[in-house]
Amino acid sequence: MAKTLTIAPVTRLEGHAKITINLDDKGDVADTFVQTVELRGFEKFCQGRPVEEMPRIVTSICGVCPWSHHLASSKACDAVFGVTPPPAGRKLRELCNSIAYTEEHILHFYFLAGPDFVMGPGAGYGVRNVIGIAQTAPEIGKKVIRNRHLGARMLNVVSGKSIHPVTSVPGGFSKPLTQKERDTVLPMAEEILEFAKWGIAWAKSDVFPKYLDAVKSVGVIKTGYMGTVRPDGSMDLYDGKLRLMKPDASFTEFEDKDYLDHIEEKVLPWSYMKFPYAKSWGEGFSMDLASPKGIYRTNTLARINACDKISTPLAQKELEEFRSAFGRPCHLTLLYNWARLIELLYNAEYAVQLLKDPEITGTETRVPVKPRAARGVGHVEAPRGTLIHDYETDAEGLIVNANLIVGTTHNNGPINMSVKQAAQAVIKGGKYDETLLNTVEMAIRAYDPCLSCATHNLDGRMAVKIDVVGSDGAVQRTLAN
Repeated sequence: MAKTLTIAPVTRLEGHAKITINLDDKGDVADTFVQTVELRGFEKFCQGRPVEEMPRIVTSICGVCPWSHHLASSKACDAVFGVTPPPAGRKLRELCNSIAYTEEHILHFYFLAGPDFVMGPGAGYGVRNVIGIAQTAPEIGKKVIRNRHLGARMLNVVSGKSIHPVTSVPGGFSKPLTQKERDTVLPMAEEILEFAKWGIAWAKSDVFPKYLDAVKSVGVIKTGYMGTVRPDGSMDLYDGKLRLMKPDASFTEFEDKDYLDHIEEKVLPWSYMKFPYAKSWGEGFSMDLASPKGIYRTNTLARINACDKISTPLAQKELEEFRSAFGRPCHLTLLYNWARLIELLYNAEYAVQLLKDPEITGTETRVPVKPRAARGVGHVEAPRGTLIHDYETDAEGLIVNANLIVGTTHNNGPINMSVKQAAQAVIKGGKYDETLLNTVEMAIRAYDPCLSCATHNLDGRMAVKIDVVGSDGAVQRTLAN
């Protein structure tokens, strides 16, 4: 008989989600659904607020990636006011962005995704976590905790706050970096760089080789990709043009202010989260595994697929090795984790580079702004994907309309597709166990989704279904709208 499996909650990710797996009469996977079970309303309740307050408000969207929202919002405000931050202000923003990246990529790989690889997907859930890693390999645990702590300390020195920052403001950065502060954080950045170099070498020798069969079979889908590039095609995480790449590696580039010409968001009745797709491809939207339409991905793997090169030497060398092994574009979902380590290395290199730049301690860090009626779009590459903030203001500088597309939102369709492919690959004939179900979770975990971050749909309906279940476990009645 047909059966429904539910994985709830999905573990080791930011936010809350459940996976519903529908089995057919043969016990094979007929369909799957990844659903977020929380609702956000930032696009609505920000209306009427002064636009200069937005960089402070949006950091409360998520305590894990507040810097990404802080900086994307600041850039949107720059565009609204029609100003360009001075070099020191821009570089301080970029510095904080790279430091935050190191902290967050350490969090995801070692705390959230890593236990599946280090402990194994079949290890008990009581040890398949960072505590289990620390107990099994205490020296690795110490390194991980220390280097993530160093990232937080650096942000505290540079900006005053590592979580819910307020230092990036419309027109630049609110305070200069003193020479003493620079000298304090530079050794920390150099230590994180050494950790990033060690980490990717360790993962390539002791972690990923054990799971290449899973890498080549679990969650694999063929899609397009999107990331931000500089004029020379190198990857940029703070600024540049958006490059939208088709599955065959052909691409178009566009300014973030023109994103609505290329991306559209679809609403489906069973999810609060929207489903962006590539409108400019002219093929519509479909998550059919055999013939997807309009599907593109963002986040680490997407960025290293989309860019031509990486500007720092160590990360570029790793990119070349990755492409030699897996090609371009690479469609293997579990390799998001490998790409994450390449980006960790890049950001560690770039933070050291910025701290050695004489302009970073410049005293002119912001320019004045004046309210006006305008529209401004700002974007950054958040650790979890391309983050777009779009604000429209009236003559007094009050928000009349806001739209946010969060990195995880771009990946909503691909996450659903990867989970379905993974479930169909490992669950057959009605046979499943904890190891197989965790393998399905690995497909969503690879994306490092921040579900509390993703802006969710609210169109007057509540996409809720209530099953009334009797004492015998049978559904007696279903309430839905």
